[in-house]
This record gives sequence, structure tokens and C-alpha cells, in this order.
Amino acid sequence: MPHVPDTFTAFVVDKTGDDKVIRECRRFAAADLGPGEVTVRVAWSGVNYKDALASTEAGKVARRYPLVPGIDLAGEVVDGPAGLAPGTQVLAHGYDLGVAHHGGFSEYARVPADWIVPLPAGLDARTAMTIGTAGFTAALSVHLLEQRGLRPGTGPVLVTGASGGVGGVAVGILAARGYEVVASSGKPEAAAYLKGLGAAEVIARAETGGQSSRPLERERWAGAVDCVGGETLAYVLRTLRYGAAVAASGNTGGAQLPTSVFPFILRGAALLGVDSVRCPVEDRRALWRRMTGDLRPNGLDTTVTDVVGLAGLEPELDAILAGRKRGRTLVAVSGQE
Repeated sequence: MPHVPDTFTAFVVDKTGDDKVIRECRRFAAADLGPGEVTVRVAWSGVNYKDALASTEAGKVARRYPLVPGIDLAGEVVDGPAGLAPGTQVLAHGYDLGVAHHGGFSEYARVPADWIVPLPAGLDARTAMTIGTAGFTAALSVHLLEQRGLRPGTGPVLVTGASGGVGGVAVGILAARGYEVVASSGKPEAAAYLKGLGAAEVIARAETGGQSSRPLERERWAGAVDCVGGETLAYVLRTLRYGAAVAASGNTGGAQLPTSVFPFILRGAALLGVDSVRCPVEDRRALWRRMTGDLRPNGLDTTVTDVVGLAGLEPELDAILAGRKRGRTLVAVSGQE
């Protein structure tokens, strides 16, 4: 079994003496990994929007410097408590990982035991990170909608921000479960990709945004997964069918919600908040087991658009901030291919 060397390579966000944020690959000391009962040799991580925010001062996400970003990781236990023997394949995401606790952009990570999800049978580390935080958020969104009563055959389900990480996996999960999925995207070139994931129809972002003088519009959607927020979420609320729900997890379209009480008191609509950060670990482990079965999305083999090493992270983080990314970028951390 591997041991933890005194130093190893990590991608680090730090501040200089004049308070300027810098990003670089550097040697990182095992003694500086921070608290936790489980040390993991990281095989794979992924590039998420939150990682990009954590890499810039303007993102206001990082809560410590220096910081190793990477809000999700998968790899092999090097040292852990009973039940997590060396060699156990595991994943971790959420909580303070990559924000206030050193994350997955490092050859080694140390985390609390109650953040750890043992990889379910049938899921390897690369596939786990292909799903990643974005996929978990999508699966949680679908789970919450179905808890609220959504079922295949009840009508079209809208996914906004569908060409992003959460949206693309949501399309794939819903289509695999037999739903009629309508995908909304601001990237016309993503239409073929989304239909390949199972979308029955792809509509322009302009159709699902913009202000309206009407508090309610024609009932359209049996349910929705919203990854955008802002005006888009307001549109979804005023066009849900009676008794329908939207699972909301994003704010790339803005943090303000310009709506009224009418979708709730006249149509019985429900707004379901989706939080993958503090989701209890037992619920998290159960949902990951389902993602090897009934919540496994279509198109996992097409979700990954790029694979980079730690040294290739900086342009990927810039691209995701600029809105130029589609699908999932994986990070091959410890000599993976």
C-alpha cells in the first residue's frame, strides 16, 4: 500500500504579501494537510464552478489561504479508522472540502471520516468523478422531485442550464427514467449533445428568462430542475403546472428571485432547495449507491469533454468562469490516464 510522502504536488491558491491571489502547482507538505481521520491518495478530481470561484479573490468562496481547491475527489485510502482499511476505494465531496479544508487538487488529501463515501460496487474512481459533485446534485434534484410526486408520463420536465455540469447529468438521469425532458441552454451548439443524453427537445435560454409583467403564465411543466436561478427560476415558477415543483441548485443567473406569492398560493407550486454541501453522509452514501442503478444517467461516456493534470488546471478554471465549458472536465491527479 502507498505511504504518504513528506511532500507531494498540489495546485494551490494563495495570497502574496500585497494581498494578490496567485495560483500555482507547488510542493505541498503532508504536515499541512489539516485535520481528519482518513488520508486518501487522490486518483481523480473534477473541475467545478465552485472550484473556479475559489481560485479567484472576486469569487469570495475561499475561506483560507493557502488553499488546495477541489470540492470533490476519489481515490484510495492510505490511512484510516476501522472500516476504512488501506486500499479501500472512496470518494468525498461537499462539506468544507476545497473551500475551508484542503481539497482534491492534490496528490494526497486528509478528511474527516464522516465525509467519506466508500465507492459502491460497480463504480470506479474515474466514473465517480465523471458523475462528481455536479452529478450528485442532479441526482439529489431528481430524488427530491420524485419524493414530491413527480412520475414519468405526467408531462414535460424542464432542465435549465442544461449544457452545464448539473444540467447535463439531470437530463441524462431523467431521460433514463423515462421522462419527457425539455433542455434549455444558452449554447445552440450543445443541442446535439443534449439530445444524445436523451432530451426530447432543446429550447433557447431566451425562452426561459426575462422579466414578465404577469405573475403567472400558461402552465407548461410537470416539474423542473433549475441550475440557473434569477429570472430563469422566476420564469419556471410562473409556468409550472398545478401542484408541480422545481428543484433549484444554481445561481449563475443571479441570486435575486423576482417572483410573487401567486405560483405558491394559486397553483400550489413548490420550490425545493437542493444543497449537496451539507447533505447528511448516510443520505449521501445511499444516493451514491442508487447512482450505480436506477439513478445512473444516460451518456456518462460523453459527459467528459476534457481530462487535464494538475499543471493544466489554470486555463480550465478560467474557461468555466467565462462560461466557455460544456460537460465535465476531469483532473487526473496521481498519474492517471
